[in-house]
Amino acid sequence: QVQLVESGGGLVQAGGSLRLSCTASGRTFSSYGLGWFRQAPGKEREFVSCVTWNGGSTNYADSVKGRFTISRDNAKDTVYLQMNSLKPEDTAVYYCAASTYGSIVYLRRGDNYNYWGQGTQVTVSS
Repeated sequence: QVQLVESGGGLVQAGGSLRLSCTASGRTFSSYGLGWFRQAPGKEREFVSCVTWNGGSTNYADSVKGRFTISRDNAKDTVYLQMNSLKPEDTAVYYCAASTYGSIVYLRRGDNYNYWGQGTQVTVSS
């Protein structure tokens, strides 16, 4: 059993930055691969970024490459998503998730995750 809680969302002007945090509790945090997903109104949930258990491998959706950075601090049971150069199309509810899959190959798919946070709203104004 793992509980995930996101924070850091809010309203920001286009071109600005936000850093999302997700803190886990319940079981050994370092055992899980971690990911960030987002869902805009009327759209399907989509993959944003992921990182393996030791932080050795990361992956990003094409739409956020060069702008977003994922990182994790296992000592703090926390994963971060640094979002720079934000665009209105980044507006969505952002979710963090934890997976027992160990390989980066599996972490782009939402159905490979065991636990999900409640989400945090990110709104980018134009």
